[in-house]
Amino acid sequence: MLEQKTLSQKAVDTIRVLAIDAVEKAKSGHPGLPLGAAPMAYTLWTQFLRHNPQNPQWINRDRFILSAGHGSMLLYSLLYLTGYDLPLEQLKQFRQWGSKTPGHPEYGLTPGVETTTGPLGQGFATGVGMALAERWLSQRFNAPDLNIIDHFTYAIVSDGDLMEGVASEAASLAGTLKLSKLIYLYDDNHVSIEGQTDIAFRENVLARFQAYGWHTQRVDDGNDQEAIRDAIERARQDDRPSLIGVHTIIGYGSPNRQGTSKAHGEPLGPQEAMLTKEFFGWPQDQTFYVPDDVLAHFRQAVANGAEWESEWNHRWEEYQRRYPDRARELQSALQREVPAHAFDQLTTWDSGEMLATRAASGIIINDIAPRWPTLIGGSADLAPSNNTNIKDGGDFSADHPLGRNLHFGVREHAMGAALNGMLLHGGLRVYGGTFLIFSDYMRPAIRLASLMKQPVIYVFTHDSIGLGEDGPTHQPVEQLAALRAIPGLYVIRPADANETREAWKFALTMTDHPVAMALTRQKLPALPAEQTKGLARGAYTLWESGAHPDLVLMASGSEVNLALSAARQLAQEPLGVRVVSFPCWRLFDEQPQDYRQSILPPGTTRIAIEAGSSQGWDKYVGDGGAVIGLDHFGASAPADELFRQFGFTTEHVAQVARQLMSR
Repeated sequence: MLEQKTLSQKAVDTIRVLAIDAVEKAKSGHPGLPLGAAPMAYTLWTQFLRHNPQNPQWINRDRFILSAGHGSMLLYSLLYLTGYDLPLEQLKQFRQWGSKTPGHPEYGLTPGVETTTGPLGQGFATGVGMALAERWLSQRFNAPDLNIIDHFTYAIVSDGDLMEGVASEAASLAGTLKLSKLIYLYDDNHVSIEGQTDIAFRENVLARFQAYGWHTQRVDDGNDQEAIRDAIERARQDDRPSLIGVHTIIGYGSPNRQGTSKAHGEPLGPQEAMLTKEFFGWPQDQTFYVPDDVLAHFRQAVANGAEWESEWNHRWEEYQRRYPDRARELQSALQREVPAHAFDQLTTWDSGEMLATRAASGIIINDIAPRWPTLIGGSADLAPSNNTNIKDGGDFSADHPLGRNLHFGVREHAMGAALNGMLLHGGLRVYGGTFLIFSDYMRPAIRLASLMKQPVIYVFTHDSIGLGEDGPTHQPVEQLAALRAIPGLYVIRPADANETREAWKFALTMTDHPVAMALTRQKLPALPAEQTKGLARGAYTLWESGAHPDLVLMASGSEVNLALSAARQLAQEPLGVRVVSFPCWRLFDEQPQDYRQSILPPGTTRIAIEAGSSQGWDKYVGDGGAVIGLDHFGASAPADELFRQFGFTTEHVAQVARQLMSR
């Protein structure tokens, strides 16, 4: 019976039954994980997690990630019980329109949710980024006698998380960097949607993580709170990231479903739900029942959190008094402010000066970095090609955690997720580089960055067939179109070094959307510097012959110079021609209609030129226009030859224009 249970057991079962009731009411959801993992979650949240439910944004809080986001009712129950702004009524609206309890946790929607999870492995890898940020900021700002940044990152991860490749990438990186304040509880229940995990997953997980450089432990009984507590305590003392394998029973307490895949992703059903409540000694005639003593027990988190933050605030006041410059720097970084003079003395290139936009990007990074001390970034083992290194910034490593150059290794997906975690932690502006073709490997993390409105900056170089001899495996064709399809992502393809400078200024002033830059390997002639400020509006008139254009040639990136060449030839015919540099569709679409029509006048014939998929350009060229694009794979040959073979020449553009104008 309920009155015979210990308070801690009643608290655990309260989490379980809230999950049962919410899933039953919604007729949708995943009860299995909360039923099995509730004891480890309870132990972590009541005995270790330092957080303040009344201020979910307190910078020195411990972070908790439910990487297995399908078990979201576990997290929602904890948030309600511990006093976050998530009333019981919201649990009753689980998975319903307008509620703060969606099917998978969403950052920015539900107070206390640290990151959006659901796609398995993402939470795992995002937590690595959070721990990396904690390590870097603690080294930058902590004083010998005043720790301002000093907290742990915890997560509950599942079999499914650990099957995903992104988790393996991130785990290897975390072990290499010895991110010791990273502790993951592995919900080892041996069940996935299709059945027992051994049909596809028989490895020794702990041995794998030991090989990555992690501290590992096993708890044989997922209901043994004392063993779980002792394991977490040992993990906190180790100088490596930790994985604690906790053997649980999915759907624990459900007499006919526990331990089976039937407990994973569907309601128990009214009869099975009643039997499960009976197993826990719970009232049969009530739903969403929370015993008063249990709620009071959980709500102690409010007082504890206020006390922890108050203690921290005293340290912070002392820190501000003794280290005012460092305090202002941290405060500014946490608020995502642009440092004063950050964009002073940025390099400007004279018209016609030849430089690849990837090289210009590297120069601009190093113009800004000395005046933006919390700007850090790196590459997926391509820094010399991506030009992402900060000169004299040092390399971030286990032994040198203040380095500003991050070496992610050949791990694009983990890089993308870690960048998300670093920004979600707060205090850093971050960027990551790779070839544009490999954006495919990190697309899920890019999508989540946009969903969470995190201003990650992606430096994608080698942006077209212009990379030449490496051939079609490395020549992006459909990648620009794919990235442009992600809601909220600004994709910028600069036409020259000066537009690249403007792209960086835009990206670093953006606070709530990610930005992807597509940059060239080949050298391009610089455009007039003053005109390139038009990049901020997405598209602008670069050159024209006559006051009233008959023809508009629009292009992005390396093809802008091609459009200029063709326009000058066509203007001799005579023909009123306008050249529009079109670096960012999304920015242009956000401009007022009168501006858009001033750039692309109604009734004009239009041609778009871009060495990539033509998909999407039709909305700008209209029914009577044309797109000179690349709707097939490239080939291995020198870049100039490829451009000639595929029709990216002055003569071909002019020929297409003449054909259109003669209709």
